[in-house]
Amino acid sequence: MTSKYFKPALLLGTSMFVMSSCDLVKDITYTVNPNPLEMHGDSVKVSITVNVPEKGIQKKAKAEITPKIGNTAIGTWYVNGSKVTGNGTTIDFKTGGTATFEETIAYTPDMEAADLIITGKLYKQTKEKGALPETKIADATIITPYLVDKTFKVLTEEDALVRQFDKTTTATINFERGQSAVRPTELKDQDLNALISWIQAAQNNPKIKITGIEINGYASPDGEVSKNDNLSSDRTVAARKALTELMKKAKLTAYTDTAAYQLAKFGEDFEGFKSQLAVTASIPEADKNLFIRILEMTKDPEQREKDMINLGKAYTELERDVFPMIRRAVVVVKYTEYGLTDEELKNAVVNNPNSLSVEELLFTAGKLTTDLNEKARIYGIAAANYAQDHRTHTNLGASQFILNNTKDAAAAFKKANDLKANPITENNLAASLILEGNRAAAKKLLAKSKTSVTGYNQGIIDIMEGNYSAAEKNLAQDSYNKVLALILLDKTDLARKAAANVKETAELAYLKAIIEAKSGSNVDAVVAPLKVAISKNPALKNKAAKDREFLKFMNEATFIDLVK
Repeated sequence: MTSKYFKPALLLGTSMFVMSSCDLVKDITYTVNPNPLEMHGDSVKVSITVNVPEKGIQKKAKAEITPKIGNTAIGTWYVNGSKVTGNGTTIDFKTGGTATFEETIAYTPDMEAADLIITGKLYKQTKEKGALPETKIADATIITPYLVDKTFKVLTEEDALVRQFDKTTTATINFERGQSAVRPTELKDQDLNALISWIQAAQNNPKIKITGIEINGYASPDGEVSKNDNLSSDRTVAARKALTELMKKAKLTAYTDTAAYQLAKFGEDFEGFKSQLAVTASIPEADKNLFIRILEMTKDPEQREKDMINLGKAYTELERDVFPMIRRAVVVVKYTEYGLTDEELKNAVVNNPNSLSVEELLFTAGKLTTDLNEKARIYGIAAANYAQDHRTHTNLGASQFILNNTKDAAAAFKKANDLKANPITENNLAASLILEGNRAAAKKLLAKSKTSVTGYNQGIIDIMEGNYSAAEKNLAQDSYNKVLALILLDKTDLARKAAANVKETAELAYLKAIIEAKSGSNVDAVVAPLKVAISKNPALKNKAAKDREFLKFMNEATFIDLVK
């Protein structure tokens, strides 16, 4: 705590110390700053000035002064006459003077309602001559910073649910060398018949919408390029004619019109050739490399074919196992497949949650329910079924945290951060640590976490550490804690304006009473919000009864009637 938090000093009174045989000290008074005492950053800083009047301390006198707050002794200080040597402050007999002592001590709960008192001993040189009478010099401690709401804001991870997938399914019609006629045997191939059956089924499937059918024609890379280019085009036309006949037989009238098909010719399929060649086991690797080299290096088609034929057996295998597979027309059915609807997801999460993917569970919990317990249940299923996905633990922890199940939340946050540390997991783990009292660890995590709520959460720590200006900056939006920070900065007008924008709670109403007290308002203005606070939270009655923020009202009948 720094001096900027001190209030103007108050002269509390004068106590005269008289010895039976001689007056060693007399008419000493004390000035305490601040008064009442204040707690900031978990500590109380006390400044006590001992005021000694002219001829108030004999030259050989020494006063040993021991301040005490509640059960805590602050220290021992000495005020010495001019002929006393040793520790302490020397005061001239004729002129008098002052001695100021400052101490900072850790706050303990008993200090809230305890007075600051002075005790001590009187000495003539080193010989004890009596005791200082126990004297109250200041009121007990204002602990308004402890009203901070230490509940951090936590975040959830987003799902990556996609409920619309663009897909394709295909069938291939193969052709003989140099031909574009569709052989009857090809129309009986399993893949083509399976394609027709699939289209039939799709007509009654609301999850599938066919968006187009393409027929792509290819030729093998042997012979003349120009002929192969035309050949690939002819094959698409022939395949379309055969396909429309199959559609008629299957009563798929929407696909009997040739306009339903998009044709594309690709000529010599060199890439397809290399792929098929690579998976053909009958041709040695060395010969495979020779074939590719011939095709790449030889531009003359006649010479190219002669060079391949010269490979003898390898060419025979090529003609049998490779070329026939790329002399083809490929039928490509394009379609969109749709995932579960909102209603289907909500039904499944109740009746068959284990059937849902992690994305579906995260989406349903995050976007299809507002019930916190239901969110926690769904996230719990996600965390159990997809234990290695950090998002499931992050979101489970967030729902438990909001439900005040802080122990379960802490375990989930730790699991998430262990799996994949990132700004969200670090922020959330800090939320648990601050409630556990581990401020240092929470600060360390927040320093790494840059999220939309990091500033707010840092503002809480700022208040706890007495850095109220930093808290005002970090608490950008009006909130309960922002109001508190402004009060602690003595910006009561701004605090009052901010409070008007925050949802009323018992605790906020209590802060409003403090605002009025610090603003110099009358007892009625203070009692009015206190009544609201106590009606919402009766425990605040006892708090108000001993809160030194209301010190000047504690003898007012209206205040007494409220808190008794």
